[in-house]
Amino acid sequence: MTLRRETGLADAKVNLVDIPSAYPPCIPKLNRFVSWRLSESFKGSQTFTYTLPRSCHLSHDEKGGVNSGEASAAETSAEVLSTEPSSAEPSHTAVSPERPAPLEIVYPFKSAGYRNQPIVMKTSRTTTAKFGRFWLRDNCQCSECVHPDTRQRSVDTFSIPPDVTPKKVTYEEQIAKVQCMPPILLFLGIRANRMEGSDGHQGVYPVNWLNSLAPLKNRAVDKSLPNKKMRKFIAHKPERTSYPTVLYEEVMSSDEGLCQWLHNIYLHGFCFVKGVPVDPESTKTLLERIAFIRHTHYGGFWDFTADLTFKDTAYTTEFLGAHTDNTYFTDPARLQLFHLLSHTDGDGGASLLVDGFWAAKIMRAENPQNFQVLAAMPQPFHASGNEETCIQPTEQMPIFKIHPQFNYLYQIRWNNYDRAAKKDWTVEEQNRWYNAARHFNDIITREKMQIWTQLEPGTALIFDNWRMLHGRSEYTGKRRMCGGYINSDDYVSRYRLLRFGREKILNNIGNFMGRIDNPNFFL
Repeated sequence: MTLRRETGLADAKVNLVDIPSAYPPCIPKLNRFVSWRLSESFKGSQTFTYTLPRSCHLSHDEKGGVNSGEASAAETSAEVLSTEPSSAEPSHTAVSPERPAPLEIVYPFKSAGYRNQPIVMKTSRTTTAKFGRFWLRDNCQCSECVHPDTRQRSVDTFSIPPDVTPKKVTYEEQIAKVQCMPPILLFLGIRANRMEGSDGHQGVYPVNWLNSLAPLKNRAVDKSLPNKKMRKFIAHKPERTSYPTVLYEEVMSSDEGLCQWLHNIYLHGFCFVKGVPVDPESTKTLLERIAFIRHTHYGGFWDFTADLTFKDTAYTTEFLGAHTDNTYFTDPARLQLFHLLSHTDGDGGASLLVDGFWAAKIMRAENPQNFQVLAAMPQPFHASGNEETCIQPTEQMPIFKIHPQFNYLYQIRWNNYDRAAKKDWTVEEQNRWYNAARHFNDIITREKMQIWTQLEPGTALIFDNWRMLHGRSEYTGKRRMCGGYINSDDYVSRYRLLRFGREKILNNIGNFMGRIDNPNFFL
């Protein structure tokens, strides 16, 4: 690289050698202070001359870069971060908060061409992150690209030019305008950012939204032994005399009461509702306070007695061991509510709850290999009691389901009543699975794991079917029970909106990075 300052002229000139002829660069001319760093990996033979403002003078460092000198006292300096060529792992770089918000110049001259290089964008006052050019155009948040009412994508992804390139970036509040093509100079402000692309479209990107999607530098997760950290939950131990409880009137009269109810379910796995009118209509209205009731081959809202109308053990008076429902569905129901309306001419029928997450945590501590077997070796399930139904999932499912991004246990599918005969597995695999299943069964049948309660008319019980195993003691007499299911997506949507607000939810759609403030982390 050759540097030359021509004295006697109003401006300084710099000859830059070894820059590729295919993409002659232009370096933006700023009104105040110019500072930049050039990559050492330029290839080619073209010479380019750029005129610097009069107020700047040059210094040449040992690496061949060019750095501007100090600006006049009346001028405010701006920091320009050096950027490295894109790598397989994107970065999330910290910037000193004492410095003014930086302008970032990216020199993406590599053999692959500048179109394949990421764009470094400022996602807050203290951080920058890299985003793909096509990704930015495809994910514009303006009203032309995202329908303002439905929030659905309106842009035709495949009509966007593959080599779309930003050529001007402005931002509200401080009104910074920069033109450079190529390379690209980007500066994002504090609220909404606008990018004018080479296809003539002006994109809009809220900074909070960009920040929620900014890739982290070290996202590699060790999945050799899943669930290093369980998601936050409270295991309700049987020796406790009080249970998470809310009042019917509070749930029905305010969103605060509803949010508290849903939060109890998420944190504890179950919750009682006291003061429920003893009729199926009021119970149905209570359940619909969360979302639509899920319809299955049992119908929608249940109101039943033990008459074997449906060929299922739940419709008998027999003992029911701890299990989860709907293991035969590809997507089991998430919430399940029971309300005992009456029990006459008999006794028994106590309700059993076992915290499956707590049991899995104990299992992992006692024998990590058994935990891994139940997380990795799937099983078949079915519901075939009635002539008109024969239901099974779209594929065999593991007992423990681990989230692929968050890497924690989020669903348990345990029902020995509905487990089918598994085919095509070796004797060694059979032994491993049965040993692990026996271990889990031993844990959930320990006395300290079991919560026994006697349901009464006027008190409804709701629980997380992906976490809590439930059962029932044998009973005599006649019981009338009502209740229903709620889908996972409907429950989680309602809970997140009430807890975090719509704006934060929208800013994190598609974000499955494990951050404390990410609503999607709350599955």
